Amino acid sequence: MSKDRIAARFAALKGEGRAAFVAYVMAGDPDAATALSILKGLPAAGADLIEVGFPFSDPMAEGPPIQRAAQRALAKGMTLKGTLDLVRSFREGDEVTPIILMGYTNPLVTWGYEAFAHDAAEAGVDGMIIVDTPPEEAGPLADALDAAGVSLIRLATPTSDDARLKTIVRRTSGFVYYVSVAGVTGVKEADAAVVAPHVERVRAASGLPVAVGFGIKTPELAAAIARVADAAVVGSALVDEIAEAVRMNEDVTGRVLSKVRSLAKAVRSARVGQTTV
Repeated sequence: MSKDRIAARFAALKGEGRAAFVAYVMAGDPDAATALSILKGLPAAGADLIEVGFPFSDPMAEGPPIQRAAQRALAKGMTLKGTLDLVRSFREGDEVTPIILMGYTNPLVTWGYEAFAHDAAEAGVDGMIIVDTPPEEAGPLADALDAAGVSLIRLATPTSDDARLKTIVRRTSGFVYYVSVAGVTGVKEADAAVVAPHVERVRAASGLPVAVGFGIKTPELAAAIARVADAAVVGSALVDEIAEAVRMNEDVTGRVLSKVRSLAKAVRSARVGQTTV
């Protein structure tokens, strides 16, 4: 069921002639109850797929906004088990929106790959992005996820040449996540003109949809990426809204979902009237 949800969503969006909007949130940020409220509200606000980060003490691919989100979540007691509980609660009201977990290897090693893959699938997880597991060392994890029907989604970057790309896409399923900038999340800005040829190259190598993330913060940038990729992923801009709402003692869920609606609207309308030259 899990892999089917991702494939079905991208097939439906292809039929509609538009890209997906993928929203990233951190499990347990700023607390478990609010995180669940945000998660439940994302589909109606326009999220086509959802990435849920599981907090880790040393998130090496993340810039300051998501690092702080992980720290807030850990301070409130969020764990990997708590992350699966969050997904399970979300699934009580939504059986169709794909959920991708994004995080790091250490907690999975502690849990055990086979046990975690089984438990993640049972909770309703569709895919996994494990940032610090290189393809050469991912065999046991890939085996466990395959057995559970959960997609292993890998990252391609601006420095991934054609030879490396062949290794990256091997045993990748669901979609490929293209990192639009060299560096960590939430620091540099994506450039759709630069990204476009890389998306074509990754799509040709993998035969899968390509989602572009890192460096997308505004509706304008999200729309530009949506014109050249199969999905636009936004994370740091959303966790920034959480931090600011907490700081200002505002309605956290309302503020985040308002940001999601503006980004999703831009992605949904990005290809309207688009013509080829």
